[in-house]
Amino acid sequence: MFEFLLVIGTLFLALACRTFNLPLIRKCSVPAIIVATFLAGYFLGNNNIIWGCTAISGWFFLPWLDLLTRIRTLRLPLDKKMRHRYPPADTSRLLKQFTSDVEDAGFEHAQDSGWEWDGVEQFTRFFYDPELKAQATINLNQQSHVAFAYMSVSSRTSDGKTWTTWNYPFSYSMKITPDIEIKRAPASQSFAEILNSHRAFLAHRGIAKDHLQEDRPDDLRNIAEREMRNQIDHNLDRGLIRLSGNGTFRYSWRGLFFLWRQSIKDMLRLF
Repeated sequence: MFEFLLVIGTLFLALACRTFNLPLIRKCSVPAIIVATFLAGYFLGNNNIIWGCTAISGWFFLPWLDLLTRIRTLRLPLDKKMRHRYPPADTSRLLKQFTSDVEDAGFEHAQDSGWEWDGVEQFTRFFYDPELKAQATINLNQQSHVAFAYMSVSSRTSDGKTWTTWNYPFSYSMKITPDIEIKRAPASQSFAEILNSHRAFLAHRGIAKDHLQEDRPDDLRNIAEREMRNQIDHNLDRGLIRLSGNGTFRYSWRGLFFLWRQSIKDMLRLF
């Protein structure tokens, strides 16, 4: 009984740490969960340290269930052609609020677009502000029973580089191309916070307004397609993905290990 209460108490300690806004205390939930996992394995294995360590390792091997059963067989298109799309019906209220926030910041709605492939759906609403020479997007992603939304602000300079700030909630599923610089703002809860973070990002990198390139709002979809294809080509060169025929690609074993490391990062961030 004592052993059971000790494990439960450690788990409650981890949950309590998650309720604090102070980052240092919130991060204490990670070692608390690890200790609880170790204790559960230790006690179930008749006070055997090896069983405790085995229980901890289970957290790190858990992502392989999805990697080996679903991701390994996944085939994705080399060219993600974006077409005009209507927003998902069940996201209308959320999208309306996001759109209002972006337009209140001075951006104008340019177009709705997206792509769909083998159960994976992405809807993107493009905005543009000619005064700031900046693009904004609202992105809604759906896959099986998982759905999430994020927003971004992008500026492009005359040297061909793209500078993006976004609150994308996960680690990246592929390596970013060298001509794209990304600032993560996962804690941003509003578009205004993302925009302020983007301005600070450009200022920190010494990018003035006269360095920025102006885009045509009608070209934003084509630019997004080109950037996605460049990223795919970059990851083909790096060996993370490989061609699988019929205009598709799949993850290589090297790519699966890359995704595994990214999954561990997300797991620790979630804790």
